[in-house]
Amino acid sequence: MKIIKYEEKYRDDLIFMVLQAKDALGKTPTINEDLLDIDGNYLQKGDMFWLAVDDNDRVIGSIGYSTLQNSDEVRLHRLYVKASLKRQGIGAELLTFAEAYIKEQNKKAISVHLGEFKYYYESYSFYDKHGYEEYQPRYLIKNL
Repeated sequence: MKIIKYEEKYRDDLIFMVLQAKDALGKTPTINEDLLDIDGNYLQKGDMFWLAVDDNDRVIGSIGYSTLQNSDEVRLHRLYVKASLKRQGIGAELLTFAEAYIKEQNKKAISVHLGEFKYYYESYSFYDKHGYEEYQPRYLIKNL
């Protein structure tokens, strides 16, 4: 596996992976609008979006962030791992990679907004294990 900056050629593979991940959570698979234009919603704004790709050049994970206006805080978005590959450390690698990059950008905090606990209970546990603390319902933060 390698982590790369998003490239448009991976768009459809990314969307397919996200839809499968949501289906595995028992949710109706829908696509988030920001994923339809990652270049415009992340990269052109000075933020980042990365993909984890396997040895066959297929998307197996993703993570991005956006800077919160007038602050030294960023918000993580779209940390997904291909459903059949969960619990193999891919999510942790993506998160660690993103955190290191964000810290290099002199940001001081990383927050994440999670969905309903009944669907995202694994996410709550995952972020807690990585040092994130809930500061209001469904919002977690980690100071760098």
